[in-house]
This record gives sequence, structure tokens and C-alpha cells, in this order.
Amino acid sequence: MASSTSLEISKGGNNEMMGSGKVRKRVIKEEMDADDEYTLDGTVDRHGRPSIRGKSGGWFAGIIILVNQGLATLAFFGVGVNLVLFLTRVLQQDNAEAANSVSKWTGTVYIFSLVGAFLSDSYWGRYKTCAIFQMIFVVGLALLSLSTYLFLVKPNGCGVEALECRTHSSVEIALFYLSTYLVALGNGGYQPNIATFGADQFDEEDSKEGFQKVAFFSYFYLALNLGSLFSNTILGYFEDEGMWALGFWCSTGSAFVALVLFLAGTPKYRHFKATGNPLARFCQVVVSAAKKWRAGVPENGDDLYEVEGKGCAISGGRKIFHTNGFKFLDRAAIITSRDLALQDEGKDSPWRLCTITQVEEVKCILRLLPIWLCTILYSVVFTQMASLFVEQGAAMKTTIGNFKIPPASMSSFDILSVAAFIFLYRRVLDPLVSRLKSKGLTELQRMGVGLIIAITAMVAAGIVENFRLKSATIDCLNCEGSSSMSIFWQVPQYALIGASEVFMYVGQLEFFNGQAPDGLKSFGSALCMTSISLGNYVSSLLVSVVMKISKEDDMPGWIPGNLNRGHLDRFYFLLAALTTADFLLYIVCARWYKYIKMGGRESNRGTHQEKPEELCV
Repeated sequence: MASSTSLEISKGGNNEMMGSGKVRKRVIKEEMDADDEYTLDGTVDRHGRPSIRGKSGGWFAGIIILVNQGLATLAFFGVGVNLVLFLTRVLQQDNAEAANSVSKWTGTVYIFSLVGAFLSDSYWGRYKTCAIFQMIFVVGLALLSLSTYLFLVKPNGCGVEALECRTHSSVEIALFYLSTYLVALGNGGYQPNIATFGADQFDEEDSKEGFQKVAFFSYFYLALNLGSLFSNTILGYFEDEGMWALGFWCSTGSAFVALVLFLAGTPKYRHFKATGNPLARFCQVVVSAAKKWRAGVPENGDDLYEVEGKGCAISGGRKIFHTNGFKFLDRAAIITSRDLALQDEGKDSPWRLCTITQVEEVKCILRLLPIWLCTILYSVVFTQMASLFVEQGAAMKTTIGNFKIPPASMSSFDILSVAAFIFLYRRVLDPLVSRLKSKGLTELQRMGVGLIIAITAMVAAGIVENFRLKSATIDCLNCEGSSSMSIFWQVPQYALIGASEVFMYVGQLEFFNGQAPDGLKSFGSALCMTSISLGNYVSSLLVSVVMKISKEDDMPGWIPGNLNRGHLDRFYFLLAALTTADFLLYIVCARWYKYIKMGGRESNRGTHQEKPEELCV
């Protein structure tokens, strides 16, 4: 009996120990799960596993991306900010031709953003796309630096007003354009994806990280401008003094450091998987709707086709609720008797029947286009900083004692204005407006404010140019830079452009990223950049048309090689009038626009508290 009792006690003790061990393991597991909380927006790590909130993304990854953006921008503007002067002083183009060349090059930079966005959304994903195009960017800058040092700046020290460069061969010119357009390709393909990739590091399904994601766009644009501050001041000074090769080599070094930093952050990034070719999905909607053009369109979306449960035509995205606009496209989702027969036979095709989400994806883009078109003329105003503002400054008094101020460095006042207004908006204006209006200013309202400030910037530039022309002495009308008016009179126009950017471009980044469908987020950021692109092309076309119309027998036109003989002020006032007309059109488009509504996204835990029937996998 004694032995039996002792055995039972021993077993009981062992059972208690085993039970306590299980409890302890369960407690440890629960603590581990609390630390290893998964993100709710469906992001994955580099191995394709669900992202863990505490070990990926957030401000750690966000700051790496912000610094990367600042360094890459420093490199890009190290070329772009003085490119107009390089073309006039080294390649010996006249002012109008150089302004057009810069506009076309800048426009091409942003056209390439569509290429990067397409590859990112469809096949490569944002991380791979950013890495590849940054490598192209570094190669282009290195080639530009090398060709400038070996061939273009000859004799040594040329490229300043006092010493002209020799005439260059067609091969040397071709090498210059090859390198600059490689820079355009690299920067263009990288830019829209890095903004969206940075936003991916914040879980919008989490209230805290959702607020941080909104703040990220402001800081992203601030990093972009702070990165260009060094280019516009230090590098701008070196290049203005004829040290072009040194300036370009500094840009190359900055781009290389940015690439290394970006790759070093790889273990900490969150990723969204590519969703496939959006062009195929768009074409399927158009073809399906065309095949059923005789079918009657239902009043609501209840009878239209949608994948049941968590399935979706767009893998990894959210289902989009049906809307009443562009109802002719709804025919693509109408279920006909033939569609039912094909489904029974297992021969159903997306070229005959599309889901509501697929149709609404097309509608989303169609709704964005009018807003996007209205932002193009703003970009015409913005691009003047890199061309005509610089030429205007070069025709003013640029010296303080023995120190000469590079005209391109005046854009530093634009950057300082951006930094000041981002702080002012986030800390003062937004809280104040939120008291009067619960949700504060919408992105569309902020973009409208940006247009108004842009109009005042052009009026200010025109007034300054009018007074500059009057200050130029009559005896020196044929002399360049003969005005006694200080270049610091340009500060208001640069500061106003900077203020308008905070409202327009930051608002654009948030608007296009937020309103673009899940499978086209990079494309949404690319829309912001392509508006700048087309703005540069429109600026180039406008300058050419104005020069042709305004040129007379005794007058060389509004924007001649010698600005003292032209009327640049009239061109600025023309831009102010065109932007005013654009603002009125924008009001109509903004009032017409309806914000899209999406269902919840699948979380990494496989659950979601809101509308689980709207999830896509």
C-alpha cells in the first residue's frame, strides 16, 4: 500500500509538473505571439512569409528610404539644377534652345516613371524595381562624369562666362545625351516606386501606422527637397564656376551611397506582391463590355458578377464596391445565359465575363484622369524654376562684394519654403482647420490651394521681371546681365512656388496613392510624376509658340538670348492667366470626383474584423 501510494503521489507530481510545463509553454508562446504580431495589410517579408510588425517596416525602414531619397535627389539635381547653364556655356546652345532641351529631358525623366511603375505593379515588385533602376542611375551618372571630364569641358576651366568651350564632335554630343538619358531612365523608373515602397512600410489597417503613413508622404517630399538643397547651393556653386566634372562626380558618389544604403535595409522591408499585368485586365473589361453592347445595364450592382468569398480577379488586392459612374463598362460584369453555359462546361473566360472589382479598377483610373490633366499646367509653372528662373537670375546683379551667387542656387529658397510650409501645415494649419472641419482639408482641396499660390508666384515673377527690364540701362540693352537689380528680388517667386508644392505635390502623392486600386499603387505615384513630365513638354511647346508669334523684324521675341531685349514678364503673366483658367476647370473636376470605397484587405493572420466577405486572395 505504501509503495502504491508513493507511486500515485509520484505520478500526481509528475502530472502537475507536466501540467505546469504546458502552462509555462503556453504563456511563453502567447508572449512570443504578442511580440511577433503580424501586419494586417497582407505585406510579406523578403522570403514571402507574413511580415512581423515589430521586426519589419515602420519608421526604421521608412527612415532608410527617406535618407535614400535625399541622397538620390542630391545626385539627380546635381545634374538637373544647372543643366540649362551647362547647355548654354559648354554645349553653346542659346537660351530658348537650352530651356527646351531641359524641358524635354525633365519630361523624359517622368515619362520613364510609367515604365518603372508598370514593371513594379505587374512583375518585379517595388523593391526589385527600385534596386535595378538605381543601378542604371549610378551607371548613367558615372558615364556623364567621365565624358564631361575627358571630352566636354575642354579646354580645362571652360564653361564659365569668361572662357568658352571648344566645339564638340557629334560623337561627344551623342555620348553626353546617352549618359543624361540613362540618368533620366534610372531616376524616372526609381522615383514613383520608392514613394510607394516607403508607404508600404506602414500598415494602413493599424490606426497608429495609418497615421504614420500619411505623415510619411510629407516627410518624403521634405527629404526630396532637402536632398536638392546641397545640389542647389554647394554643387551649384562649383558648377557655376566651371567645375562641372567635380559636381557630376559628387552626384555619382551620392547615388552610389544611396544604392548601398537601400540594399543594406533589405532585411527590414515589407513587400506587396506584384498583381500581374494591368493592361490585360483593362483590355478584358473593354472587350467584355463590347461583346455585350446590346445588353441592358442594371440599375445597381446586385446582379453583376463578382467572385464569392475571398476569391478575387486581382490577387492580393481588395474588392472594390460597385459605383454608378461609367455604367457602359458594367456590361463586362453582366451574366448572360451563354456565360452560365460556359461556366457549366468549365470554359468561362475573363474576356467574356469580368468581376465588379475588375470593372471598378478601370473606372478608378478613368476618374483620376481629369484631375491628373488639371495638374499638368501647374507643372508648367513648376518647371520654370529649372529654366527661365535661372536665366532671369543670370541677367540680374548676382554679386555681393567679391562673392558671386550662382543663379541656380536661388532655388534653395524654394526648398526652405517647402520645409517651412510642411512644418507650418502639419503643426499649425491642419490642426486649425480640423477644429473647423472634422477631417481637415481633403487632398483635392489642398491641390486647389496649390494652384492658387502658383498663380500668385507667376504674377510675382512677372512683376520682378518688369522692374528688372526697367532697371537695365539703355546703353547696355545689348549687354547680358546689365541689370542693377539684385537677384534677391527673386526670393518671393521661389518661396511662393515652394509653398504651392506643399499643397499640390504632397496632396498629389497622397491622393493618387490612396485612390489608385491596389494593383496600381506605383502607377498612382507615376501619375503624379507624369503630370510633371507633360508639364515640361507643354512648357517647351509654349516657349516655341510664344517665340514664333512674338518675334518681329525689330524684336527678337519675348525670350531671346539677351533677356534685356525681350519681354519675359509677358510670358510669366501669360502663365498666370492660363493657370487661372486651369484652376476654374479644376474646381469643376474636383466637385465631380467621387472617392472610391474598397472592402477590407486580407490580413496575414487570415482574419479581418470588417467585411470579411470583401476580402481577396
